[in-house]
Amino acid sequence: MINSIAVSPAVPTEGAASADPVADRLTRVLFGTDFHREHGPWRAIAASRPFRHQPGGTAEERLAWTYERLRTVNDSLADPAALAADPRALAALHEWLGPVDPAFVTVAGIHYNLFLGSLIDHGATGTDADADSGPGVGSGPGVGSGSRVDSSPAVDSGPGVDSGLGPGAGAGGGRDLTDFLAARHVGTFLCTEVAHGNDAVAVETTATYDRDRDGFVLRTPHAGAQKFMPNTSPAGGPKSGVVAARLLVDGEDHGVFLFLTPLTDAARPLPGVRVRRLPARFGSPVDHCLTSFDGVFVGRDKLLAGAQGRLGADGVFRSDSANRRRRLLLSIGRVTPGKLSMSASAVGSARVALALAVRYGGHRLISGPRGTGQVPVFAHRSHHGPLVEALATVFAMSLLHRTVLDAWESRTAATTEEAERLVAVAKGWITWRAREVIVECRERCGAQGLLENNGMGQLLAGIEGAITAEGDNVAVHVKAAAEMIFVPVPGSVPETGPAAAGAAEARELSDPAFLDELVAAVEELWLARARRRMVHAPGGDALARWNAASGAALRAVEAHAYRRAAGAYAAAVAGTGSGAGSESESGTASGSGHEAGTEAGTGTGTGTGIESGIRTGSSGAGAADLLCCLRRLFALRWIDRNSGELLASGRLAARHVGELAEAVEALVARLAGHAPTLVEAFALPEELLADRPIAGPGYAGTYDDPDGAWHGGAGDGAPGPG
Repeated sequence: MINSIAVSPAVPTEGAASADPVADRLTRVLFGTDFHREHGPWRAIAASRPFRHQPGGTAEERLAWTYERLRTVNDSLADPAALAADPRALAALHEWLGPVDPAFVTVAGIHYNLFLGSLIDHGATGTDADADSGPGVGSGPGVGSGSRVDSSPAVDSGPGVDSGLGPGAGAGGGRDLTDFLAARHVGTFLCTEVAHGNDAVAVETTATYDRDRDGFVLRTPHAGAQKFMPNTSPAGGPKSGVVAARLLVDGEDHGVFLFLTPLTDAARPLPGVRVRRLPARFGSPVDHCLTSFDGVFVGRDKLLAGAQGRLGADGVFRSDSANRRRRLLLSIGRVTPGKLSMSASAVGSARVALALAVRYGGHRLISGPRGTGQVPVFAHRSHHGPLVEALATVFAMSLLHRTVLDAWESRTAATTEEAERLVAVAKGWITWRAREVIVECRERCGAQGLLENNGMGQLLAGIEGAITAEGDNVAVHVKAAAEMIFVPVPGSVPETGPAAAGAAEARELSDPAFLDELVAAVEELWLARARRRMVHAPGGDALARWNAASGAALRAVEAHAYRRAAGAYAAAVAGTGSGAGSESESGTASGSGHEAGTEAGTGTGTGTGIESGIRTGSSGAGAADLLCCLRRLFALRWIDRNSGELLASGRLAARHVGELAEAVEALVARLAGHAPTLVEAFALPEELLADRPIAGPGYAGTYDDPDGAWHGGAGDGAPGPG
């Protein structure tokens, strides 16, 4: 039974300072300067005994651990309402605990963000008296306010600062949330239906206003309207949910709103609520269910009201918006902080997978060239190349995630739409990149990566959930693509033709400014193609016009994410005090990689960065140099992928196409020997990695047989005489 947080003395909550100054500097680049408050407590929880890796167990036992962990975390919080009101803190929770237990962050994200967050954001109780009261207590930081509450766990760090949201009625605008803030009751979120996922505006569950009882009656009209996937079983204790349903008043449909609805007690669904468990989900177990309603009555105060709409004392519906879709988006606004949390979980999971793969690559010895004995498998370019490229990607994911968080917190009324789009684009791009990284790392670990005790499968399953949660990636990118077609991209339209080709011939791939221009050009080229295809499509058929443009438009969204990630890299490089990051600084001028390999500490000129074991190579390069190399590698790989488009438009010269591969090889050679330093910058607690056998050099001992004949003498299993 989990009942307390046991933080190891080896895991300081005040930060994650490394003995390697280069790794320590890179940690600050990745996480910012406020590690102690923003990340330290969650890092400590990730290393604590209740969160140690526990392979095995039945599905029901693992589900019970998930809810025990929820209460463990809740007990550590100075103010659970403050966590629910703080998207940055919610993201940090997912970033550190998502790789440990994807099922836990699924349940915690629903409870704190979608459930409590919705109640806090829509604290008004739906009456006319609330209409002019403003945001009120519990509405969270205002748009563009820049204010944040202290929502860190109080783990070995003293009591947290009270948010002012307080336990009890104040946090929910008159509703008593005490049981939810104490985690005696668990909250969930019911929006998706069997027949309606990304088109939530079309959900068919109804909430009909009953004038006689002054409340609402919830009904599920048919099988396709059953709520699909939320964790609504009695597992984990009594549950309530915020239910998305069509508000019907005197026969008029006012669109989809949220209603606070009790669902179960500790043993069974409440009267009128039917809950059936869905088949087991791939990966970590969560009690995903089908949920339906048959005449369930809730009072008028259970409508989550606000600008999207409210019901007056006279029973008349009023709203600040005539658009039903807009009403829905205002009601489910917590989906955007949820996207930030999905990105955070993906970033954290990719870091863990990469740390495991790099460590294992150094421990796993194979036969070397004739007469040279054994070498680590990481010494081979075929092995370390994909992992070094993954390091460049994971740094980009991390830096983009921080940039997006900042943009969301600093948004104003004028920039909210752009910030929401950036959050959505980043969520899709980061979770997809995380899946690629984790799959690559799993493959680099061979059969060991398939075993449950090494945790790779759990990481992959968690990412698959994040790709679909809070808006399926394709759907949110399609929405962004449709918007971007009509939004100009900053900068000029790329030149094409002989003049552009002549200008490109004079540029060098060692120039970061040139690389940034090329990354930006990819986005504009794909947007221009999407716009042309839409214009040239036959008129009168909106779907046909969109289908003609959508392929190129989605490529433009991907390119937009790469451009924003490249921009985040550029800002990080500037923040380290580095200069332009030219080839002379980053040591990548050699096309053969000979000089780069020597500088990395091999002295062999092979470009592997490894001679015997994995060397950190920290004395050979500073944090700024390594960051410059990662930045260039990230940009060059993307440019290489789009070299045909860039060459055709005159943005690349013919010679650049051949130079791209050589530049990438030189950077891989330069960075390979520094891979341990780069993963050390992830600041992962040793306790988290120690439970995965492949993270240590003694991984083979995990499979030792105490009765094996190799221990000498006759084993217990040896046949006796006669």
